[in-house]
Amino acid sequence: MNMRFKALVGSAILGSMIAGGAIGSTVFGSAASAQTSTTTPAATSTPAAGTAPAAGTFKPNEDATHEAGESAAREAQENAGQMPTVP
Repeated sequence: MNMRFKALVGSAILGSMIAGGAIGSTVFGSAASAQTSTTTPAATSTPAAGTAPAAGTFKPNEDATHEAGESAAREAQENAGQMPTVP
């Protein structure tokens, strides 16, 4: 394989990586900004007793059996109104 062909293939690969990065950041950048909302977080609003939480809000499992096997980090996330990401 001669050097000119290797340079051409390398340039094509580099160009496609740059173009893919630009397209990806445009697509995912606009999708991320579209998902931004101005509603108040679930941690600041508490639903009335006996009412179901609104769709999409996190409701922690406060069952005694569940709480016994739960880590302190997970409980802290639940108390903060966040969807737990730790076991």
